[in-house]
Amino acid sequence: MSEPTYDVAVIGGGPAGLSAALNLVRARRRVLLIDSNRPRNSATLLSHGYLTRDGISPLELRKLGRDEFLGYEGAEHRQMLATGVEPVDGGFDIACEFRGQRSTANARVVLVTTGLSETLPEIGQLRAFYGTYLHSCIECDGYDKRDQPLALIGEHADLAERALLLSQWSDDIVVFTNGADVVTPDEQARLADLGISVERRGVASIDGDREGMRGIVLVDGTTVARTGGFVRPAWSGALEYLAPTAAALDADGLLVVDGHGHTSVAGLYAAGESTAPGPQQLIVAAGEGARVAAVINRDLIGGLEHLPDAVQ
Repeated sequence: MSEPTYDVAVIGGGPAGLSAALNLVRARRRVLLIDSNRPRNSATLLSHGYLTRDGISPLELRKLGRDEFLGYEGAEHRQMLATGVEPVDGGFDIACEFRGQRSTANARVVLVTTGLSETLPEIGQLRAFYGTYLHSCIECDGYDKRDQPLALIGEHADLAERALLLSQWSDDIVVFTNGADVVTPDEQARLADLGISVERRGVASIDGDREGMRGIVLVDGTTVARTGGFVRPAWSGALEYLAPTAAALDADGLLVVDGHGHTSVAGLYAAGESTAPGPQQLIVAAGEGARVAAVINRDLIGGLEHLPDAVQ
């Protein structure tokens, strides 16, 4: 087989992928960044907690990152969706497409940073308020909802834990299970001690208009006044394009990695939300991308594992 065109193909252009791509191209690697520019947080107007960029639009943050990456020799970007990754002699073949256009690439190693896809509960008007009045990341947006009457909506077993976290920012919280039996009696008692109530009836819709959110409408017509809150989506890895590699996935469908970003397949790495525990703050994902990029660069050099840590 001929020499691979790229040293590294980074699949996914979020904070983890962009951070990794930038660090790798600065290490004088030939890097291909493949990204469809369809981020999970595209509905979010502002991102928070990213040092020097607090309050920036997620799309603007990605654009700035791409521009920085493309300022280096050896950097290439394709706005395409990766549709397949197949191990071949000496590397990987990557297939991608966009609006009917298809292309292929070959790289010595592949770094997966495609993040997650999310499915929101089937509640009327939820999407109309998602990203403005309702969010999914408590650590990211809790401060901006501080001291408000908040809703926490979800159908997963971690709902009580999330309610405890949210109590850091508000003492007026109602947990809505949307009819799911996901809060145990013991958890409900503990939440009650903090003044947090649990509403087990199904949720029909979100009440509000362009002026803002007013409340949560239950299936029996009752409206619980709330001005904002958080929703717990169902997340999935959306890693079907990696099937030809037979990479190991965990029970949540995320890539199994060691402490250095190695997957079960030699030459295939992962960072960010494609790995456990899943959803992360942007700055955490960016840091992980930089860390795994350093591992990839050393692995490509080879032999560094025999040097003292201080030398590495």
